[in-house]
Amino acid sequence: MPITAGPAAKAAGLFLGALVVALPASGRADIFEAHEFTLSNGLDVVVVPNHLSPVVVQAVVYKAGAADGEPGKNGIAHFLEHLMFKGTKTLAQGQFSKEIDKRGGSDNAYTSQDVTVFHQEIAKEHLELVMRMEADRMVNLRITDPIVLPERDVILQERGERIDNEPGARLSEAVDAVLYRNHPYRLPVIGWRHEMEGYTTQDALAFYDRFYEPNNAVLVVGGDVTVQEVRALAEKYFGSIPKAEPVTRQRLQEPPPSAPRRVALTDPRVRQPYLIRSYQAPNFRNAKGNEGYALTVLSEILSGGSAGRLYRRMVIEQQSALGVDTGYDGGAYDLGRFNFYATPRQGGDLAAAEKAMDQEIAALLKDGVTDQEVADAKQRLQIAAVKARDSVSGPVFIVAEALGKGRTLADVQAWPERIGSVTAADVLVVAAQIFKPANSVTGTLLPNPAQEAAQP
Repeated sequence: MPITAGPAAKAAGLFLGALVVALPASGRADIFEAHEFTLSNGLDVVVVPNHLSPVVVQAVVYKAGAADGEPGKNGIAHFLEHLMFKGTKTLAQGQFSKEIDKRGGSDNAYTSQDVTVFHQEIAKEHLELVMRMEADRMVNLRITDPIVLPERDVILQERGERIDNEPGARLSEAVDAVLYRNHPYRLPVIGWRHEMEGYTTQDALAFYDRFYEPNNAVLVVGGDVTVQEVRALAEKYFGSIPKAEPVTRQRLQEPPPSAPRRVALTDPRVRQPYLIRSYQAPNFRNAKGNEGYALTVLSEILSGGSAGRLYRRMVIEQQSALGVDTGYDGGAYDLGRFNFYATPRQGGDLAAAEKAMDQEIAALLKDGVTDQEVADAKQRLQIAAVKARDSVSGPVFIVAEALGKGRTLADVQAWPERIGSVTAADVLVVAAQIFKPANSVTGTLLPNPAQEAAQP
């Protein structure tokens, strides 16, 4: 049960970054054959048929994540994710996963700042079973202290393994804490250890009662199904769940950035230093015009594998870095971000790699990008999209993530047109808007200096 991005979530992010398809000379080309309808209780349902194999993938996404937790309890969303596998009025502890496993299927869940997603993959003939069980735990979760408190120890151990004992994860946590000064994205999805130790059964149930409602969820089913089949099952199992009062997300807002910030972490376990530079950026939901799409193209221009500008200049030509990368996350509900990563060559100088990266950012802001770079980036994205369209699970997670984070199916389907409209001028405008020193946090990960001095 991953904290933020398990294989499913990562796949969705990769597909979202690659979903561009060649458009005909005129007219619109949707990405998927997707169909959407809403039940009377407000549950949004999307069906993405794919008849290549007799398999179905189901995902239920709740529009509630770590950033929706009460002060001091932001990790309760992830804790509840664990507890959702415990049992209901009709299912014994652990029975949900056992029923799927013995039929050759798989199931899991993940929590991010904005959503919690429960998903299954199984043979088509068992779709009714997984839908019935998923609807059951939407309303019939049964947890008590003897169940909850041992699971609290599990998430504390998870924090120790994934974050406390992982220098890179601790650096990312520290960067988040200063990139966002007021918004809850500054807090870790899993929670702070000292707060996790106090989570109670009542805390989990309060979050469940507030957010786990049909009109605060999206059901996405993909694979060897028809719209009629899914509609009938959704009505049968989810349709009778009462509609709740609308949920309003209440989050502290971020003030304008005022100064560049730096975070340095040293740890004796570090063998390879590296650097992260993060900038707050527009997201797809709130961006003006095509800013988010321009940033997607820019990231591809800068770090599109061996063809990327940073790789060519810093790794091949200058040899100032062993590896460089960028990443644009525009899918978050409230705030997007643009990240740079740099790793010096073995025995190299991290400061030199950072200087080279700064020079490339300055050159970008001075000279922009060329029409050819934009065209090439689009072509690479188009090629990457071929497999995405044939995937059974990829479209399910793409749609679930987008709709769970406030976007619409129409947004997803219009992706090719929006990417296709990006120009070199668009890229320069949005780069100049976000790549400002005051809008940045730079984090460095280094070995322990005292330990290095002691080595022969």
